[in-house]
Amino acid sequence: MAQPDTKKIFFENLSGAGKAIAVLTSGGDAQGMNAAVRAVVRMGLYVGAKVYFIHEGYQGMVDGGENIKEATWESVSSMLQVGGTVIGSARCKEFRTHEGRLKAAHNLVQYGITNLCVIGGDGSLTGANLFREEWSGLLSELVGQGLIEDEAVQKNSALHIVGMVGSIDNDFCGTDMTIGTDSALHRIIEVVDAIMTTAQSHQRTFVLEVMGRHCGYLALVSALACGADWVLIPEMPPEDGWEDKMCQKLSATRSRGTRLNIIIVAEGALDRHGNSITSSYVKELVVKCLGFDTRVTILGHVQRGGTPSAFDRILASRMGVEAVFALLETTANTPACVVSLCGNQSVRLPLMECVQMTQEVQKAMDEKRFEEAVKLRGRSFENNLKTYKLLAHRKPESELPVSNFNVAVLNVGAPAAGMNAAVRSAVRVGISEGHKMFAVSDGFEGLSKGQIREIKWADVGGWTGQGGSLLGTKRTLPAKHVDKIAEQMRKNNINALLIIGGFEAFESLLQLYEARATHEELCIPMCMLPATISNNVPGTDLSIGADTALNAIVETCDRIKQSASGTKRRVFIIETMGGYCGYLASVGGLAAGADAAYIYEEPFDIRDLQANVEHLTEKMKTSIQRGLVLRNENSNENYTTDFIYQLYSEEGKGVFDCRKNVLGHMQQGGAPSPFDRNFGTKISAKAMQWITKKLVETFRQDEGRVFANTEDTCCLLGMRRRALVFQPVVQLKGDTDFVHRIPKEQWWLKLRPLMKILAKYKTSYDVSDSGQLEHVVRNRPKESDASGAM
Repeated sequence: MAQPDTKKIFFENLSGAGKAIAVLTSGGDAQGMNAAVRAVVRMGLYVGAKVYFIHEGYQGMVDGGENIKEATWESVSSMLQVGGTVIGSARCKEFRTHEGRLKAAHNLVQYGITNLCVIGGDGSLTGANLFREEWSGLLSELVGQGLIEDEAVQKNSALHIVGMVGSIDNDFCGTDMTIGTDSALHRIIEVVDAIMTTAQSHQRTFVLEVMGRHCGYLALVSALACGADWVLIPEMPPEDGWEDKMCQKLSATRSRGTRLNIIIVAEGALDRHGNSITSSYVKELVVKCLGFDTRVTILGHVQRGGTPSAFDRILASRMGVEAVFALLETTANTPACVVSLCGNQSVRLPLMECVQMTQEVQKAMDEKRFEEAVKLRGRSFENNLKTYKLLAHRKPESELPVSNFNVAVLNVGAPAAGMNAAVRSAVRVGISEGHKMFAVSDGFEGLSKGQIREIKWADVGGWTGQGGSLLGTKRTLPAKHVDKIAEQMRKNNINALLIIGGFEAFESLLQLYEARATHEELCIPMCMLPATISNNVPGTDLSIGADTALNAIVETCDRIKQSASGTKRRVFIIETMGGYCGYLASVGGLAAGADAAYIYEEPFDIRDLQANVEHLTEKMKTSIQRGLVLRNENSNENYTTDFIYQLYSEEGKGVFDCRKNVLGHMQQGGAPSPFDRNFGTKISAKAMQWITKKLVETFRQDEGRVFANTEDTCCLLGMRRRALVFQPVVQLKGDTDFVHRIPKEQWWLKLRPLMKILAKYKTSYDVSDSGQLEHVVRNRPKESDASGAM
């Protein structure tokens, strides 16, 4: 049933008064679990519920006593950036027995806990559901044994369960990303990038073993993110004779001048007969067949450790808040649900439907129905596999289709991490589709000067991990060079254009569309991929490069806050980039645990600044020692970073001192994050397939040329909620504020109250987008594979 758009949360109409919520982490730990715990505790307290920690997972629930403690606001301070789980996790055999669950029920009743938020894998969540189903029977037994009164049974008649999946393997069906997966990918890619430099020096082959006993997600996505030569995963064992094919591929790569090879093996990799494929076996194979100097690196528990990424902090915070809503809205007849992510949206799915689907994947693998296992893993996994095969394995020239189309690719605007991954993907997919690919240097300025060259498959090897723009990029718009651009398009017979860039790329595409009226050379399919750290392009929720910038901001904020540990109370004022778009300040603030974030989209005045200072002063009088305030660079022309710093310094005298930091261009640099590498790779592959389709549709046989002048042949490919969508740029004009270079509506503004609530502000929170219970079997939108963009 559709919700009214005006639905908001206040204390009065979504209250947790009189309710007790307990949060526990169970099974293997995952980075981001602490962010989820923090969100559950603070949102629970915000709505007036009592919140309890259950330490050491189900073991703590069975043992009771000191393991069940009431949580306070301050008890979850400074844990957002900590990996693992601070409330502990343990595997508990006793909870698997009826007697163990009876003890656990007795312990919960003593505290009046009837709402459980479980963060763990499918085993932990299955155990929670069984506990819920047995609840009334367990209470009857406790009454029979004289351990509780009848009155306690009436007060605690139903147990409500909401799950969040914390697992680095991303092996749970029903969600695009589990808490911890993105951070694990960060650890893997950090190692791969480091290994590549030494491998190149010595012309070595490296075999990397990553976690994933029953799921190949980490292996597959890290292979996609680093451009590995070969990947072995349990869901899709290689065909018989794979050993020779792999060695041929490695040898062919070396013959083209590459100095290294990377092979990624999931720890659970199998062949078609169910035999284990180990990293040591792969090494011996390469040495025996090719004689290459080969090394093995087993990453092991490094993947579980370290600081959670920005993505995991935001995902866990959103899921934690959604879990509290789900518990408050549940009734005795509501099935246990799991809060999950579909594209960029929170959804609630029946817990046991997800568990059953997850078990079906394993069953399909055991019965050697591998194609089905890949499909059951979900559209995201399936598309990752297709994209990897498309980019990693070059078809022989004789097998390539002959299209006779020339496609040019260029970067426009400021550089953004992930642009090079998108270019590599476009070039290789284009070649696989039979096109001749051309690279344009220095954007439209370069195109007007004829800086255009053919680019081959091998030319883009190793580009995925490179930051910035290897093609070169400029902010120049095409309008003043349109005659020269049209001349170069004619001279090089360019039949389609792929533009990768930010707001300038969007404006450029609009100008090219309008110039079609006077220049037939521009009547060709044109597509734009959003790539900007500011995330200010209309028509998309996310842009290539924004995740890398967010991680740079969050890592810096972590270090800055840590610099004040052990000193007196201190508030840091941090200035972020983004032009007039407050995405980096707002979402970075949520991920870093900021107390406030000043942005252009949400006007503020001196009264707001004063209220923020007073709020921080109150917090500083308790155990909170550090404050963090973010300011977008163009949030207000008068309330500058210096002004806010001086105001806080003056008003906070005697309570806290103040420091300021302008992050500047460090937000634009660095190696792209795994998210940006994969987002860029996948949307670029999708864009090239769209271009191929449009080229075929618009080719005029009688004239022997492409002619495309309709709106739907000049599109932006963006992620909208759950789907990747091609949108005519002309139709996006009305959604755009061209003066301030931002979209008129921005989804992330709905996250701002969440940041305020988690910073202890009294505010309203819009839950019109809050997840409604769906079914895991329901078909996703056809264009989906937004996959949280992964």
